[in-house]
Amino acid sequence: MDPNPGPVPVYGYRVLNTYPHDPQAFTQGLLFHDGRLYEGTGLWGRSSLRAVDLETGNVQQQHNLEQRYFGEGLTLWQDRLIQLTWRSRIGFVYDRATFTLLQTFTYPTEGWGLTHDGQRLILSDGSDRLSVLDPETFQVLGQIPVREGTTPIPRLNELEYIKGEIWANIWLDHRIARIDPQTGQVVAWVNLAGLEPAVQDNPDAVLNGIAYDAEGDRLFVTGKLWTHLFEIDLVPPP
Repeated sequence: MDPNPGPVPVYGYRVLNTYPHDPQAFTQGLLFHDGRLYEGTGLWGRSSLRAVDLETGNVQQQHNLEQRYFGEGLTLWQDRLIQLTWRSRIGFVYDRATFTLLQTFTYPTEGWGLTHDGQRLILSDGSDRLSVLDPETFQVLGQIPVREGTTPIPRLNELEYIKGEIWANIWLDHRIARIDPQTGQVVAWVNLAGLEPAVQDNPDAVLNGIAYDAEGDRLFVTGKLWTHLFEIDLVPPP
């Protein structure tokens, strides 16, 4: 039996608000909590953890990673910020308020995106599989193969957990995949083509960064080296 009969719906978008974004920020992780954006940035020698004012884009707090680390995905677990690195296979746990480093941990794959479902951490590594980790011990509990029907969906990147779904940027793609965490099936796509035309000439400046404000039911997206961060609303398929 086909696990996903019929075409997967493709949503469009409507821009509700546009905010400044640091064009030097190679966005690898993004989240919204208590009125502020938290952003993890990458590149060798430029990787950081930041607290950012939404309205102005100003960096209010920053911790720079050592030059040997390439920063990646970011999530907030309880009152701790957890940040991945790309190929070092080392993660960092910080106090949310002070950015004090509390501990490090290891994981067996590359680190790309990170989120959680309230019980487990969910990690992407650029493949078509998501790893599920214990948020206290960081032990790998299992994997979620991501498929559209029977077709694997590789290059899973930045992650956000929204209303029972895993939302995933796809590296080098202008779409976001909305994934059922129980089955790994893509239940919908969000097509964000044309959102930031100012960076079309830079092949590295790809869509990456999804943040959800659960209290205000607001959805924010941006990209690597983008000059703007956007609050968007989804437009259902016709």
